[in-house]
Amino acid sequence: MKSTHAVFIFMLSWVFCQETGERITFTSANPFSFFDIITDLPDQESQEVYGILRFPQGVEHQDLPLVLGVAGSLGWSEHHYEYMSMYREMGMATFELKSFASRGVTSTVGEQISVTTAMMILDAYRALAVLADDPRIDSGRVAITGWSLGGGVTLFSAWQPLKRSITDENGFAAHLAFYPPCFVVPELLDFTDDPIHILIGELDDWTPAAACEELVSVMEANGAQVELTVFADSHHSFDRVGLPVIDEQGYSFTDCRFAMRQDGAVLMNFMDIPMTSSWRQKIGLALCAGRGPTYGGNPDSRAEALKIAKSFMARHLLDN
Repeated sequence: MKSTHAVFIFMLSWVFCQETGERITFTSANPFSFFDIITDLPDQESQEVYGILRFPQGVEHQDLPLVLGVAGSLGWSEHHYEYMSMYREMGMATFELKSFASRGVTSTVGEQISVTTAMMILDAYRALAVLADDPRIDSGRVAITGWSLGGGVTLFSAWQPLKRSITDENGFAAHLAFYPPCFVVPELLDFTDDPIHILIGELDDWTPAAACEELVSVMEANGAQVELTVFADSHHSFDRVGLPVIDEQGYSFTDCRFAMRQDGAVLMNFMDIPMTSSWRQKIGLALCAGRGPTYGGNPDSRAEALKIAKSFMARHLLDN
């Protein structure tokens, strides 16, 4: 009777661990901008960050492909977890990067300062360094995906000057970016040779589709392996469940386009002043960004995006 009880407790604990995952903690830092990473990474304030590692059921936990996920400015949402669950059902491990929670932040909507793209890209690569040493993970088959702000992390983690400033070791095998901010265009168009796919809504007035079309055009001209899918009649966060709504506090970047120097400094549209501090960034955004973008779901686009995501990861991580 005791052995049966022990087996039951073991199985219950195993199921619980599969649902809750493993908390993986690592040391990152708090660089405000890409400029800080490229020019002064060793002197950045250190930051303990964590993420949640989860494994698929029914397969051996050895040399598994993994998808690292990065949430947007509102933090982790139900539709993000839906993708991650789908990847585990495909036989892949997943890692939910918790950059916000690690810093005691719940949202960066309307400010984009307390947790920045630079911080999150560094977090992602520092997490990858730890995961690559885990025998349960195949370090050569780790993809990154993210939404909105996390989409920017996904896209610009593929920018080689930034990656080389962080590590000359492990990199991401594929980048799947949902509605990222494409309105920052590097002067040096040196992106990874690994596949990049951007998905964005035609009506997106938070991170505009037109900017992604422009960026992808110049990336392709410079040899990047990048694809773009623009969903008709779709707003920002088109893969959510629920009707579109207006976020009065959010930035609308429709009229923003910024150049980025080779050293990672993003330049204002006024006198090319580098936005390398929070107050300079506020000024730079005030010169072009509006407020009150729309976000919310389109059922057809949501269904198609899930299919594209499944196919993308199967092709690049599972060789299917």
